Amino acid sequence: MREVSPASAEELADVVRKAASDGLRVKTVGTGHSFTSIAATDGVLIRPGLLTGIRRIDRGAMTVTVESGTPLKRLNVALAREGLSLTNMGDIMEQTVAGATSTGTHGTGRDSASIAAQIRELELVTADGQLLTCSEKENPEVFAAARIGLGALGVVTAITFAVEPVFLLTAREEPMTFDRVTSEFDALHAENEHFEFYWFPHTDNCNTKRNNRSAGPAAPPGKVSGWIEDELLSNGLFQLACSVGRAVPPVIPSIAKVSSRALSARTYTDIPYKVFTSPRRVRFLEMEYALPREAAVSALREVKEMVERSPLKVSFPVEVRTAPADDIALSTASGRETAYVAVHLYKGTPHRAYFTAVERIMTAHGGRPHWGKVHTRDAAYFSEVYPRFAEFTALRDRLDPDRLFANDYLRRVLGD
Repeated sequence: MREVSPASAEELADVVRKAASDGLRVKTVGTGHSFTSIAATDGVLIRPGLLTGIRRIDRGAMTVTVESGTPLKRLNVALAREGLSLTNMGDIMEQTVAGATSTGTHGTGRDSASIAAQIRELELVTADGQLLTCSEKENPEVFAAARIGLGALGVVTAITFAVEPVFLLTAREEPMTFDRVTSEFDALHAENEHFEFYWFPHTDNCNTKRNNRSAGPAAPPGKVSGWIEDELLSNGLFQLACSVGRAVPPVIPSIAKVSSRALSARTYTDIPYKVFTSPRRVRFLEMEYALPREAAVSALREVKEMVERSPLKVSFPVEVRTAPADDIALSTASGRETAYVAVHLYKGTPHRAYFTAVERIMTAHGGRPHWGKVHTRDAAYFSEVYPRFAEFTALRDRLDPDRLFANDYLRRVLGD
């Protein structure tokens, strides 16, 4: 394998042309956040660490154009410094902008969709070594697919995002019973701009989070109380609990009953990225499925019943989020109102039995797995759950007929 770190889009195009002439496959890797082998290659591996930073800010159009290797964390901080913000984002920000968008990273939102849905223009190097720009007006058929392109259509070199003036969000975190949150799920979704909750297996306890725009003033968590909640409880003690549970699985239900009550209600107000994102230091393996929103509660109740009647011991909470329908061909929210159900297990814990049982439930509801998280689905399945799947594969045939950007993962999920 050959690793390269081009410093410009032109250098990257040269890399692609040379790889093609040498008969080598090409893949790009970001921060390695995906749980799949989507970036694996035995050919040329592009590391975009030199393709970072903001190219330009257009305050008239309210857009920002950023190099593809820029970490979301750096983008968020830079935008805040300019008095700007993305409308919505996921709950971590370690990924590169290209890695996050190409795999469909999302947060939760009633009206605001994934990070990829905020793209207004995309620049990528195609298999013939050409630099292609696409938007709703320019190469619109590529734009419709490449915003979540899985690395199958080319190498993204720059992304133009829609931005808005920085605003304040008030977060309200509150414990709630499983029965209450599931029975009121539709109302909680409708009443809040951003709603999510976590259910703790082996208990009837959930923790909810509601984020809504606020007139202010800013009132971030206190340094001490914020550290206790976000670092000591959510990371430090949770890490210890997971380690004990992995070593002695029978104690997991008892630990869950304690840990699910450890976090108390709190309210705070801050700029978006400081509310949407949280530190995640406990290592885990994750599978997430996107369901039609109306199927989410039924599916989650089935997961709960499955865990209760099985010998499984699950130390990690199950996360539920939402997204509006969007118009991206392979977006997990493409064409339908969506709810996400994510299951996790602590690193080193055998996962096959739990993930297989959950996946069986999710696929029965027409679920679409997150492209960067653990799943066993293939192209035959995706052709059934994505109405525009054939549109994407036809575009791939046109842009990369010789499969310069192929690897084993893409062969499984997209076909040959």
